[in-house]
Amino acid sequence: MVKIAFNSALAQKALVSEKDPETGSVYGSESSTGRCLLTLLGLAFILSGLIVGGACVYRYFTPKKLYHGSMQFTKLDSADVPMDVEAREPYYLPRIDEDVDIRDDVAIVNVPAPRFGEGDPAYILHDFKRKMTAYLDLTLRTCFVIPLNTSVVLPPQDLMDLFMQLMSGSYKSYLVHEDLVVTERVDDLGPLGYYIYNLCEGKATYKMQRRSEIIGIQKRSVEECFKIHHFENKFVTETRICRA
Repeated sequence: MVKIAFNSALAQKALVSEKDPETGSVYGSESSTGRCLLTLLGLAFILSGLIVGGACVYRYFTPKKLYHGSMQFTKLDSADVPMDVEAREPYYLPRIDEDVDIRDDVAIVNVPAPRFGEGDPAYILHDFKRKMTAYLDLTLRTCFVIPLNTSVVLPPQDLMDLFMQLMSGSYKSYLVHEDLVVTERVDDLGPLGYYIYNLCEGKATYKMQRRSEIIGIQKRSVEECFKIHHFENKFVTETRICRA
């Protein structure tokens, strides 16, 4: 009689090897799915970072489109009833030159010092979203803010169209007057928005009001005034800013 015996260790090994393909396939599929999800999630984060980063680089580091324009103007007795400029044109017409950057519902106007006549160089920022205007007088290094005058300042697209026309040559127009009075100092620039905050940060900043809106007797003799000549419409504006 022949006795056949099996090694117990070999039997256990065979038993394990029979079960391994099933259990291994289950665990292997779960782990590979998890790795795929993590990989896709990582790629999504990287891709979103590249998109946001690219947008920031494009916005802040690419050259900005500046529009240049110039206007020659004559003084009229009434800005409400414009007269024929050609009929009243003197031998020499004063001229105002400007550069404007229009983006994100904001127009930043660079007003250089006039070649002839009086007037301070300035940056003028019109925030169409917040309906605010800020004047940074470059001579005084001082900011002045006031609600946006939509009857004087053209909306962004119209303003861009105006400067596109002006880039082809000088424009003959007339002068209007804007009389503003300083009212109080601004200590917190945060409520004025991102753009005005960046323009006026670190500089003395004051609120203004139009003189026509102030009730009561106004003493102009003791005021300190200065002027900025600029245009954001089809006419030149002489902004006179006064403070006691």
